[in-house]
Amino acid sequence: MPLPAEPLRKLGFLTIGSFEEEDPGRGHEATLDLIELGERLGFDSVWVRHRHLQFGISSPVAVLAAASQRTGRIELGTAVIPLGWENPLRLAEDLATVDILSGGRLNPGVSVGPPMHYDRVRSALYPDTADLEDFGYGRVQRLLDLVRGEQASDFGGTEGFEVFSRRVQPHAPGLGRRLWYGGGSLRSARWAGEHGMNLLTSSVVKAEESEDFAEIQRSQIKAFRAAHPEGDRARVSQGLVVIPTDTATREQRAKYEEYARKRAPRTAVPQGPARLMFAPDLVGGSAEIAELLYAHPAFREVDEVAFALPFTFDREDYVQILTDIATRLAPVLGWQPAA
Repeated sequence: MPLPAEPLRKLGFLTIGSFEEEDPGRGHEATLDLIELGERLGFDSVWVRHRHLQFGISSPVAVLAAASQRTGRIELGTAVIPLGWENPLRLAEDLATVDILSGGRLNPGVSVGPPMHYDRVRSALYPDTADLEDFGYGRVQRLLDLVRGEQASDFGGTEGFEVFSRRVQPHAPGLGRRLWYGGGSLRSARWAGEHGMNLLTSSVVKAEESEDFAEIQRSQIKAFRAAHPEGDRARVSQGLVVIPTDTATREQRAKYEEYARKRAPRTAVPQGPARLMFAPDLVGGSAEIAELLYAHPAFREVDEVAFALPFTFDREDYVQILTDIATRLAPVLGWQPAA
């Protein structure tokens, strides 16, 4: 088994936070329990997905506010908030508030583009401005500026008994350096680098210069760092679906292998008009998975990961997977658990 040039420095995991329509409280509580487990296992970060009008977390900032009060060390991230659903000024206030509550542990990840199924939700989301909304990079720029303390109002001072600020309050020092862009194309990778963001690269990329997922992902990381002021020191976190089976039961192994088998066809060729490429799910013993990762060109470019949990598994499956990642797989990759 080849050795990595550098040990894995930060270990994270990502969850969708599924719930049942008739009992959403139970699902949200299960997500918070999973975050607490991640902290006990020594994970450096946890990331929550964003799902609107589905049975997954629709308000990750609110969930992470709750998580901030039940944890004391683990970093809390979003992967990712689609800004087409958000007002950047209001989001900046929410992010800063949760960052303050967490003691500076928030890592907001965002993306741009029109909301999914925009034609079906536009009348509810933007009833008066649906044709005027800009869903491009300018929306991210507005959020960056506001989080970093740029002026939001031309008035600051006292009016009657009330005191007003020219910038978003609370102001969270350092949060501006912990903003991530969820990119899947060369253009978005370069834009994120040029604007001093961190890069989240996941299991979905656009096939632009190649149809080899790992090479596409590697080229995007290279493009990001070439454009970033910090160059090779710019932060990149890689997200793949990784399912170690070291302590899994026979039934769990069969479930995991069937899950990966059903999803495998989409990894062979670009999908749809956008030519999306999906990474294969990595299922097997930790030694086997580590060897696959060491051979992955993009993995060799990073020292941070946020391994994604599958959407449809049971709690006992997630406990086994997270435990194996933290105690079996990650140590093989040179990672040391947080104190």
